[in-house]
Amino acid sequence: MSELVAKASGQVHAEYHAFHLADSEEYVQPPFRPENGLIFSRPGLAVVLTGVNSGPVRVTVEVYRRAVPPPGPDEVWDEVVDHSVQSISGDMRVTALMDTGPELPVLTPIGPADYRIRVHARGRDQGHDAHVTEPVEDYLLQVWPGRREPDLVHRQSDRYGQISRNAAQGQPEQATLPAPAGDDWKRAARARLHRRDT
Repeated sequence: MSELVAKASGQVHAEYHAFHLADSEEYVQPPFRPENGLIFSRPGLAVVLTGVNSGPVRVTVEVYRRAVPPPGPDEVWDEVVDHSVQSISGDMRVTALMDTGPELPVLTPIGPADYRIRVHARGRDQGHDAHVTEPVEDYLLQVWPGRREPDLVHRQSDRYGQISRNAAQGQPEQATLPAPAGDDWKRAARARLHRRDT
């Protein structure tokens, strides 16, 4: 049986159609290749794709000791994918590229290891490519320790996910997403990721 370790919700600011799940000291975007249309990663950093170009999205985090059962047919989500991520520092958190995020739980309770993240998304078509000031999208991240496995798709039904998957098929890896000029963004990211220590 799954044992819930931590749960919290908050608003995260998306930029460039994304928010991050990042280890401490990890800032470099992985090559942009969203094959499942929802999440992609490299060791230490995962990127969750949003329909909005920029603005707040609602995020709920649930951290478990063991795998959770598959989603039920009555759950109202447009996209649901299980994805493996590797935490190098053991301190992976939800963060945003250029904004201070909410105080959400650490995603990696047993330290540096492999984890499975089930990402649920809804509302990505509602504000597609828009700059919003109020959230129109919801995300549920369910995380547990687990060995690396291929993505497991439970549901794919939104238009934005299909566009992302189509763009990734047969395409070479795209360049990384743009970062703000100068080194200020690195200092800001470091401050956000270490906010619990200050």
